Amino acid sequence: MVVDSVVWICFLGFVLLMLALDLGVFHRKAHEIKLKEALIWSAVWISLALTFNYGVYVFMGKEKAVEFLTGYVIEKSLSIDNLFVFIMLFTYFKVDTKYQHKVLFWGILGALVMRAIFIFAGVALISKFHWIIYIFGALLIFTGIKMLFQKEEQIEPDKNPLVRLFKKFFPFTDQPHEGKFFMKINGKRFATPLFVVLLIVEFTDLIFAVDSIPAILAITDDTFIIFTSNVFAILGLRALYFALAGITQYFHYLKYGLSAILVFVGVKMTIVDFYKIPIVTSLLTIVGILVVSVLCSVLFPKKNDLINN
Repeated sequence: MVVDSVVWICFLGFVLLMLALDLGVFHRKAHEIKLKEALIWSAVWISLALTFNYGVYVFMGKEKAVEFLTGYVIEKSLSIDNLFVFIMLFTYFKVDTKYQHKVLFWGILGALVMRAIFIFAGVALISKFHWIIYIFGALLIFTGIKMLFQKEEQIEPDKNPLVRLFKKFFPFTDQPHEGKFFMKINGKRFATPLFVVLLIVEFTDLIFAVDSIPAILAITDDTFIIFTSNVFAILGLRALYFALAGITQYFHYLKYGLSAILVFVGVKMTIVDFYKIPIVTSLLTIVGILVVSVLCSVLFPKKNDLINN
């Protein structure tokens, strides 16, 4: 089904309106996001996504609605992995809690642009060169297995290629920034540590997109469904971060769940020409893996978590 350009314009207009309200009204002044506010915003974004999902069901049919929901669940679950990176990043740079929302806002805005490029390029490639689907599938299987055995990485900003390149061509200062990305010192403009954090946030999402976009391409090749499910998952990521930042450490089995999801989706992609796994089966499998990994984390906590409690 080809989505009318008017629908695309309306959706993009809605996204821009929500972003404007978010930054210009609700978060015009920098402040610490408390748990209650984070939970309310998480509920708002999830409700908007489910409402949109119902609209897809009414106007595009059941199959497209299930595709959207499956894509949304995949992107939402994989985005949780970003939260661990954000936590380490903000801790390393000692970013004040009242400035974290600003970094995530602009970081996610950049992520939306990059995801759009990845999505349209991915769909175009698969449409023209069908065999690329096998490469994407193999990439997901490899990434899933790698994630299973990967140890927790430390944040090393000075080794980040984007940060190193930026510092080569732009003056940098470690002085207090008061929430600014750039500041003038003796008439000269300098980048602050907060901007470096933003660069790494963008770079991190670029890396994660390499996994998440092929994952949803295994579910559907409908550009509109892929893009909208990505947008809702990403826009709700900030609220999810502030809601879960204090407890993500307890989801120690989630990594294995995400690994299993990537492998499952990769296998689904590589066998698509021989056997097409029903979309409802895919949705139930992915949700089931997530539920089991979270339950295992709760029922079998780490020893140091028990000591802390």
